[in-house]
Amino acid sequence: MSKLNFILLKIVRWSSWPLLPVLAGFLVTGYAMTGQHGFSRLLDEKTALTIHRMLHWPLIVLVLAHSVPAVYLAMQRWGWIKPRV
Repeated sequence: MSKLNFILLKIVRWSSWPLLPVLAGFLVTGYAMTGQHGFSRLLDEKTALTIHRMLHWPLIVLVLAHSVPAVYLAMQRWGWIKPRV
């Protein structure tokens, strides 16, 4: 495994852990805003909307940090991209 692949694999693994609670928070606040599935009991609509809007950029950054290296490594594994020497 090359040094680049090792670093990309570490980025994929380390970005997945903060992505889980951010994604869970995004879903919970979204359901709390709409009042579905009883999540409106956790947060009122205004607070849920505020938190939901604050989670947009962290979610985008973490999804990109997680998926771009993962797709690159998958394409190498499938043979679509030749590994760097």
